[in-house]
Amino acid sequence: MKQRLMLSAAVLCLALTGAHAQGIVGGAEQGARDGGRAAGPVGSVVGGVVGGVAGGVSGLLGLDQRPRFREYVVREGRPSYRYEGDLAVGAELPGSGVTYYDVPQEYGVRDYRYTVVNGRTVLVDPRTRRVVEVID
Repeated sequence: MKQRLMLSAAVLCLALTGAHAQGIVGGAEQGARDGGRAAGPVGSVVGGVVGGVAGGVSGLLGLDQRPRFREYVVREGRPSYRYEGDLAVGAELPGSGVTYYDVPQEYGVRDYRYTVVNGRTVLVDPRTRRVVEVID
């Protein structure tokens, strides 16, 4: 029992460490790899779940990716859309007038696009036009 508890704690620590800086997708992948190395197939499952959850807490973009992504967006020089509402996660952007751009593959964000709103970079679900992350 004590050995199982220690093993679970080790998997959890490894998954949280890898996920903290990588977002949901990277966190889940890293957690599964680390858990598998520490505890075999069961560790992979536990590590993947914990890593995905921990990665989700830090957002779609990992904490270490945010500065690089901000620099990328500035270099691209995308125009800013003027939005009158409260710009926050869950805000729905209008159906016209906003241009969405692909997130480069290197950032590991799939199925979402980015745009610049009121001078701030946001990740958006293109199907619903809802803001899923504000990059500060």
